[in-house]
Amino acid sequence: MKTALVLGATGGVGGAVTRAMLARGWRVVALVRDPARAAAAWGASVAPDWRAGDAMDRADVVRAAQGTGVILHAVNPPGYRKWDRLVLPMLDNTLAAARDAGARIVLPGTVYNYDPTHAPVIDEATPQHPRGRKGAIRVEMERRLTEAAPEVRSLIVRAGDFFGPGAGQSWFAQALAKPPLTRIVNPGTRGVGHAWAYLPDLAETVLRLLELPPERLMPNERLQFPGHYDADGGEMVAAVRRASGRPDLQERRFPWIMMQALSPFGGFPREVMEVRPYWAHAMRLDGNRLTELLGDGPCTSLDAAVIAALRS
Repeated sequence: MKTALVLGATGGVGGAVTRAMLARGWRVVALVRDPARAAAAWGASVAPDWRAGDAMDRADVVRAAQGTGVILHAVNPPGYRKWDRLVLPMLDNTLAAARDAGARIVLPGTVYNYDPTHAPVIDEATPQHPRGRKGAIRVEMERRLTEAAPEVRSLIVRAGDFFGPGAGQSWFAQALAKPPLTRIVNPGTRGVGHAWAYLPDLAETVLRLLELPPERLMPNERLQFPGHYDADGGEMVAAVRRASGRPDLQERRFPWIMMQALSPFGGFPREVMEVRPYWAHAMRLDGNRLTELLGDGPCTSLDAAVIAALRS
């Protein structure tokens, strides 16, 4: 039986991959701070083996990883706070656990490693020049994984903005289709493309990669998941209208000007302005290497994916 440790099983990507693993017969250990709360919120008949622990505690991570072949590092600091102080120590703990267990690390990657004004298409060779603080930390995370190879094998699967079941902390759920759905708040720019990733498709892709013969993957494999590319910045809005059965649903622009004015005071406006360029410039993910490994990957139609996202 294939066994994995998941850090971040209660989040969007971690939860989606955990459910996909369980559906395929994997044994999954999920390290969480409150196992009883996580189990109560899981809501499925098949659940992971909840273990009490903290990703910031190296001993907890090393102990939970014993006997596993994969560690999914999909964890973020509580409330996404103290990124600059917590993210890299958590990854170092995962690296230590992977060395001890002989496991491969899987890291969900982001586009924030790149400057969207100079990288309209991202592939494995695209230079990483981040614009913001979180992007710089992401670059350092990937550098540490590269440096650890081949002793520690790793797989980075980069994707655009998440949507779908379990993606509550996302632009889709918090802006485009925020419940109750009374209007669409669009952070994008008309005529500017944007990359989206439907979580069940992304999770299935990760599983198919992990189930390949190990020698098919490079020791430090970096792949791009193309997902759904909204070529003109309006396709997702149209899909939300179709899926909701409300073709006249009002669309408003995200208040970027107000966020810019408030950003010097810190907080949410400052954080959100870091990602503004990724909505103002098109970035497409090149999946040629992924296709080379898997052939045609999972791709739920946009309308079916949006319907599932709205229902969730």
